[in-house]
Amino acid sequence: MQAHRETTVQHDDHQLAVDVATAAGSVLMAIRASAGLMGKPLGAVGDATANELITRLLAHARPADGFLTEEAAPDTKRLNLDRVWVIDPLDGTREYGEHAEGRDDWAVHVALTVGGRPVACAVALPALGVTFGTAAPPILPVAPAGRLKILVSRTRAPELAWKVAERLDAELLPMGSAGAKAMAVLRGEAHAYLHAGGQYEWDSCAPVGVALAAGLHASRIDGSACTYNCADVSMPDLLVCRPEIAEPLLAAIAASK
Repeated sequence: MQAHRETTVQHDDHQLAVDVATAAGSVLMAIRASAGLMGKPLGAVGDATANELITRLLAHARPADGFLTEEAAPDTKRLNLDRVWVIDPLDGTREYGEHAEGRDDWAVHVALTVGGRPVACAVALPALGVTFGTAAPPILPVAPAGRLKILVSRTRAPELAWKVAERLDAELLPMGSAGAKAMAVLRGEAHAYLHAGGQYEWDSCAPVGVALAAGLHASRIDGSACTYNCADVSMPDLLVCRPEIAEPLLAAIAASK
C-alpha cells in the first residue's frame, strides 16, 4: 500500500494543500472583518466563498482528481477514483460567526486521500495565523502538565467522554472546530480529542492526516483506522491523542461503552 501511495502522490500535493487552505483562511478573515455580518449569515457567506475558492484552485491544479466537500452533494464518481480531495471550507461555522466574541476555534480543512487514506493534508487556523500540514509536520511538544486533558465538542460533549473522564480522572475541555481541537493536541494544549455521536468525513480527514504525520495517534474509537472517500460519508467517532496514552485511552473507551 505504501508503494502505491508513493506513485500516486505528486511531489507538491502536500504544499498545494497548505497553500489552498491558507488562501481560503485569508479570504475568510477578510470577510469576517468587513462583511458587516454576524452569526449564521456570516457563516453562510464564509462557507460558500471559501468552498468556491478551494474547489476552483484544486480543480485547476489537479483536474483529474475527485472532490468531496461539505458544501455540495457527494458525487458518486469519486468512488471510482484513487485520488480524492476531502474539503471542509469552514469547520466551526458557529465559532466563525461569533466574531464579536473573538473566537478563534475555527478552521479550514483540505485533504488529499489516496486509496481512502489521508496523505497530503492541511489544517489552517486563520484567526491564529497558522497552517499545519503534512508538508512539514511540527515536532510534538512536551505533554501538558497536570491532569489528563481531553478536548470535546463545545456544543455536544458525548456521554462517553464523561465516562472516560471519570474513569481516568481526566478534565474535559470544550472547544469548537474539530480541526481546532486536533491541532490543540498537536500544539501541546491537551492530551487528547475524543468525539462520539456524529461527524462526516470532511470534519476529520485533514486533521487526521496532519495528526498522523506529526506522530499523534488518530483512529476511530475502537482503534481501527479512519478510512475516507466512502459511499457513506458519515464518520461518527474519532480519537486523536498523544501516542503514549493511546492504549489506556482506548481501553477506557471500550470499558465505558
